[in-house]
Amino acid sequence: MIHKATGYWIEEAGGQPRFAPLDGERDFDVIVVGGGFTGLWTAYHLKSAEPDLAVGLIESHRIGHGPSGRNGGFVDAMWVSFASLVARYGSLPALKLARASERSVSQVGEFLDQHGVEAWFRKSGYLNVSTAPAWDGSWDANLKAMREAGIVDGPRELTPQEVQEICASPAFRGGVHYGAAATVQPARLAFGIRAACEQLGVELFEWSPALRIEDAGPGIKVAAPAGLARAGRLVLASGPTLAGMGSPLKSNITLASSHMVITEPVPDVIEELGWTGGEAISDCRSLLTYFRTTPDGRIAFGWGGGRIAAGGRRFGRAELDAEVIEGVISGLRRYFPMLADRRIDYAWGGPIDASATHLPHVVELPSGRAFAAFGYTGNGVGPSQMVGRSLASLALDRRDEYSELAFIEPASALTRVPPEPFRWIGGAMIREAIGRQEEAHLTGRSVDPVSALVARIPQLIGFHIGR
Repeated sequence: MIHKATGYWIEEAGGQPRFAPLDGERDFDVIVVGGGFTGLWTAYHLKSAEPDLAVGLIESHRIGHGPSGRNGGFVDAMWVSFASLVARYGSLPALKLARASERSVSQVGEFLDQHGVEAWFRKSGYLNVSTAPAWDGSWDANLKAMREAGIVDGPRELTPQEVQEICASPAFRGGVHYGAAATVQPARLAFGIRAACEQLGVELFEWSPALRIEDAGPGIKVAAPAGLARAGRLVLASGPTLAGMGSPLKSNITLASSHMVITEPVPDVIEELGWTGGEAISDCRSLLTYFRTTPDGRIAFGWGGGRIAAGGRRFGRAELDAEVIEGVISGLRRYFPMLADRRIDYAWGGPIDASATHLPHVVELPSGRAFAAFGYTGNGVGPSQMVGRSLASLALDRRDEYSELAFIEPASALTRVPPEPFRWIGGAMIREAIGRQEEAHLTGRSVDPVSALVARIPQLIGFHIGR
């Protein structure tokens, strides 16, 4: 098994051209900080809307090599979080946002077709399954909210038999199927957007961490180790980096990790399972596991049960954590015991930025000329395209449907997370308690009272854990 930070998707996508660091002083109309999906989509939509706009994209490491190139490749809409959207924004704004996220799934596919990018895009839906009695019907509140909003053509609740017909894992019980979802090879998608941005004339800079941002005076300044960029507008799209101690949004973000493995080609197992439709699947746990197949017959399996990162620090266990990988492999073989003797080819991990609501947010910073997006909680492949459109519209001062979506809020409206070190200490304790509680559910044991109590703390203080 190869265990490295970049993971299977980036290796499979092959070597990519390198871009020089920001050097000297440069002037742009818009600076985008962050070379993941959000930053790339924002730059792409900026230049698509106004070809003469001077756009610079600054990435601290390699463009497309961070979490955007390492995730599970689930291109989801936000229907699975519809009840949470209604609770926060109201029924009509939530409906507009969910519809826009549904269009985003198709728009990702259209982009790939338009630019001739082969990224394994397969629009086969998303299946959310129960794997223990404690999670049976856990989707009821979400379906109720959708019915009350008039959605009758959306998800299908499935009996255990119907779930087995899609994927015959012995652990799967009932479930719900959301049609507006696809899978994709995430690194190929990220590299495809990068190539499109370069073709449009976006100036791309790698190995250029933003050391200092000055949002005062006549323009915005972004200082990197070897250069300085100036612009009239700024977009912060650096995801997990925004959880760092120097970020203006550090009090709104928690940074954790998610880890994945991928098997050798096992087309016989996929055939045995009947899992030939390519559906993306996850369970209903708060520390969920998620899994999908690939065109060459592999099973990719991930777990969101990694560790809280102290102070938003990355480049350690968030990427490489042998202990967590052991848990991921155990989970894979629990759900798919026929893989017990099959080879695991790759293992990897990466940071995910989570908001207190576990919903993505787009924020206009106090100056009115800087904007940020964060909080995908590992579910950004589909929504990030929509978010990129919103950020582009805001930076261009356009009044359209994307600049008026409900998730665009002032920073003052966001729920704050505890300061460090309480965020790290408390988050780690809660995460461990949730893990113990969920393991008890999976094995049919009683949950110990202390774990049950600690696991309820987020709910008691208004924080949302899970989807």
